[in-house]
Amino acid sequence: MMTALAAAKAYAATSKHGVSAPMGQEEGGLDFGAMVKNAMTDAMQASKKAEHQMMLQSQGKAELIDVVTAISAAETSLETVMAVRDQVISAYQEIMRMPI
Repeated sequence: MMTALAAAKAYAATSKHGVSAPMGQEEGGLDFGAMVKNAMTDAMQASKKAEHQMMLQSQGKAELIDVVTAISAAETSLETVMAVRDQVISAYQEIMRMPI
């Protein structure tokens, strides 16, 4: 179950991403789709970096602390994406329960 603290942390993490406004949208507005795409891209990049660090460490070319740091960053990024996903699903379910 999602806690309020976890949701606040997820929102804070995603709001740090500077999403530029697409054409036709006023300045200062956020495009939700672009924010989600940016968060997913960051999660994938963190995962790829962790995999690369693991490969380098297995070849003896990287320190173990670098591998642990990269894995931790990838885990945090994935948890953020999952927390945002959970909140979106929860909001959708709440909207679907509203009477017309």
